[in-house]
Amino acid sequence: MSDPDEHGQSFGRRLWAAVSEYVGLLAVLAALLIIFGLLARNFLTLGNLTMIANQNPYTIVLAVGMTFVLIVGGIDLSVGSVLALSIAVMGLVLTEMKGPLALPVGLLACLAVGTLCGAANGALTIAWRLPSFIVTLGMLEMARGGAYFVTQMRTIEFGRKVAAIADLSCFGLSLWFLVALGIVALGQLVLQRTVFGRYVVAVGTNEEAVRLSGIDPRPVKFTVFTLCGFLTGVAAVMYAFHIPSASASRGHNFELEAIAAVVIGGTSLMGGRGSVVASLLGVLIMAVLLSGLSALGVPEDYKRVVTGFAIVAAVVGDYYRRRMAAGAEDR
Repeated sequence: MSDPDEHGQSFGRRLWAAVSEYVGLLAVLAALLIIFGLLARNFLTLGNLTMIANQNPYTIVLAVGMTFVLIVGGIDLSVGSVLALSIAVMGLVLTEMKGPLALPVGLLACLAVGTLCGAANGALTIAWRLPSFIVTLGMLEMARGGAYFVTQMRTIEFGRKVAAIADLSCFGLSLWFLVALGIVALGQLVLQRTVFGRYVVAVGTNEEAVRLSGIDPRPVKFTVFTLCGFLTGVAAVMYAFHIPSASASRGHNFELEAIAAVVIGGTSLMGGRGSVVASLLGVLIMAVLLSGLSALGVPEDYKRVVTGFAIVAAVVGDYYRRRMAAGAEDR
């Protein structure tokens, strides 16, 4: 039988590790707010903070999907292009179809395109055991080309109905930001409190051990990539309501923003560890950092340097966290 004291100490270490991760991210977020609040006028106003939140619901949703993909040991480089294709198809439906059903059908088409692209990524990765990096890189090009084909290299305007829905808010926070918070809560619940969530972490930690234990990891990986595609479709809907028009250039570099936010949130690029709530904090840290640099008048090229440094620092921090965790387990 195990020693109750040792069991309690082990539980305490795990609890402190989980809490300390959020505390560290919250401390970084608070420090950025204080620094930019001191350096830039009107930065710490309610209006500016709500504006930062309202500009990032689609990034939050993309980060939720990317969190699951990274935990399972994969990566999805196609989400930005798939978002553009989804919006383009939605725009085509809205312009070609008339009547009250045009908007619902357009929304369903947008979600369907994202889901199908995610399912294709998962199926190709699993069927031929290809690296997800290569498969999603190919999907990135195909989806972007599809967006150019659908839009015929022009901008498709959505009309007043879409713009009216985009203005809905509650206490200054947009409807889509509140929806994004709900998706984060649901994603964290799935990851921590369901059998599927435990399988996701187990596959990312040691896929071969999962296979030897009698569990087929392929359905888990396929579901994760399909989920990421579906959430990309949801993010496309949010972005389409935020900017009510379709263009083949939509979603440029969104995959890098999502990956950066998730990595800053502490999800391991090696798989097996991550948190949806921490990814949300990663999105907010990136948003505050970029908004603060803009408020200080920092040029775009310098902002990219700072952002790149933040990503590298997060990866280095992940390396040392894994070393410390391994050392703690050895003890």
